[in-house]
Amino acid sequence: MKSQFISSYNSPTRLLDFFFLSAILTKKKPLENCKRCSRSINYHQGYCSAFLKLIIRTFPIMETTPSTKVPCIFLCSLVLIFSMPWSTKAQIHERFLRCLHSQNNDSISQVIYTPTNTSYNSVLQSSIQNIRFLSPMERKPLVIVTPLSNFHVQLVVNCAKSNDLQIRVRSGGHDYEGLSYLSYYLQPFVIVDMRNLNRISIDTESKTAWIGAGVGLGELYHAIAEKSPNLGFPAGTCPTVGAGGHISGGGEGTLTRKYGLAADNVIDAKIVNADGAILDRKSMGEDLFWAIRGGGGASFGVILAYRIQLVSVPSIVTVFSVNRSLEQNATKLVHLWQQIGYRLDRDLLIRVFITQARSGGKLTVQAAFQSLYLGTVAKLLPLMQESFPMLGLRKEDCIELSWIESALYFADLPSGSTVDDLVRSTPYPKNYYKNKSDYVVEPISEVALEGLWKRLFEEGAEAGMLILSPSGGRMFEISDSETPYPHRAGNIYQIQHIASWTEEENANSQRYIDWIRRLYKYMAPFVSKCPRAAYLNYRDLDLGTNMEGNTSFAQASVWGMKYFKKNFYRLAHVKQEVDPSNFFRYEQSIPPFLSSIKWRNA
Repeated sequence: MKSQFISSYNSPTRLLDFFFLSAILTKKKPLENCKRCSRSINYHQGYCSAFLKLIIRTFPIMETTPSTKVPCIFLCSLVLIFSMPWSTKAQIHERFLRCLHSQNNDSISQVIYTPTNTSYNSVLQSSIQNIRFLSPMERKPLVIVTPLSNFHVQLVVNCAKSNDLQIRVRSGGHDYEGLSYLSYYLQPFVIVDMRNLNRISIDTESKTAWIGAGVGLGELYHAIAEKSPNLGFPAGTCPTVGAGGHISGGGEGTLTRKYGLAADNVIDAKIVNADGAILDRKSMGEDLFWAIRGGGGASFGVILAYRIQLVSVPSIVTVFSVNRSLEQNATKLVHLWQQIGYRLDRDLLIRVFITQARSGGKLTVQAAFQSLYLGTVAKLLPLMQESFPMLGLRKEDCIELSWIESALYFADLPSGSTVDDLVRSTPYPKNYYKNKSDYVVEPISEVALEGLWKRLFEEGAEAGMLILSPSGGRMFEISDSETPYPHRAGNIYQIQHIASWTEEENANSQRYIDWIRRLYKYMAPFVSKCPRAAYLNYRDLDLGTNMEGNTSFAQASVWGMKYFKKNFYRLAHVKQEVDPSNFFRYEQSIPPFLSSIKWRNA
């Protein structure tokens, strides 16, 4: 259909005829139409809006004449037409490939995938975890490179820079908005897929490890457990999440209350910067080292590896999951949990999963209290009786495991899985999803919780879930400026809002996305303010995006302050120092602090 459209309107005159003819099909304002369209076909509204503004500047009548309001679906099609000619793309493509081969490095030929390769689509799609972005409407990379060495990464950076190509860096492909493998900008891009840079080197004597950016968290946990049952690492629960992206965005997990974030436990790193140089902590300096531990590594370069501090875990840990419905006092339990969850012994983490459920054939809301305790059941039960007796925890609710077995417990893998299934090669269920995040600074009242439950009975809520993760413990001891991640003391818990659905349900995708946006709007009075904070690793383009080119610091602050609060200023200063030309940029990348001056003078 796209090719027919382009071939039918391949002259400027016929294109304009079509443009004005299609305009009469709607009376809505162009920007409103564009936002609606962009949600339905997975184009980001900033991308459509930028193109629309270009059209309006070129043809002012498009804005001033009511009868010529343009449907965004046609605007998005026009983007395809007005984007870079195929001949130009082909020239860039060829120059880039020649550059890659110019070093007479035969090994890189094995890891270059172009659209003409039979493996191109399988490599592209293999790490796309959110299949909302498998749409044929999404722009594809000119080239995918899966480096075998650090030198390969240097080569890609240098060749991309010399050919004016953007870079997308993919570790595990879990970016919630797909920004590690797609682009909403018109500029051609390449993907650097880090899957082959997955070496793990563990030193049990110093309790440290060097891990490649392409290592999956499941692989990491498995490798640590093989070395010692009493060592672990505080990071997330999904085994296929890539360490490179996860750590660079902060890295929350089940050990966070005990040991802080993954980024809090990084002691060295290696990165390829905008000049193509490989830097470690000493050569990059403390400012850049600070920035890549929670500020999003892809704004500053390509993370090659992290050196991490491993942490002590007991031989036996205890897990439980206790479900309570509204009819079983869930409202009062959640309300009480808000007041005590962040105050509990730091060896104890209790998260709450809130979903729509059925009980006795009746639709209700269920709160699942899921826990990890670093100790035995015998120690946990009296602790729970003292701190959270209302939950009514029983011995039979609890399971004693090794720490690596607890990682499997929280991984939500299919029944019958073993710890060996934590490695990245294991297929992991993929869904469509849209996520958002919040931080809560004071308990939400029971009345407000009851209002929240009503939202879980609305149309679209069947795809919904809220995960409440407590703070406290070690998190309250670390300064909010120690790393770019600022959500420390004063935040009692985090909320992850989730809408997730399957291929069979995808016809209703807009209903689910609309639902999560309504839910997010409802929660506004009850969460952090000025700014309403968000977690970078739960990326959300609804918060705002950079326009193509040099977005100013002030423009980027719309979303940047939500992720980083005042740390956004320092991040932008670091960006100015290490990448003043803004080579490493994407829809929510950190802008150089002085880009606002350049932007005004452009």
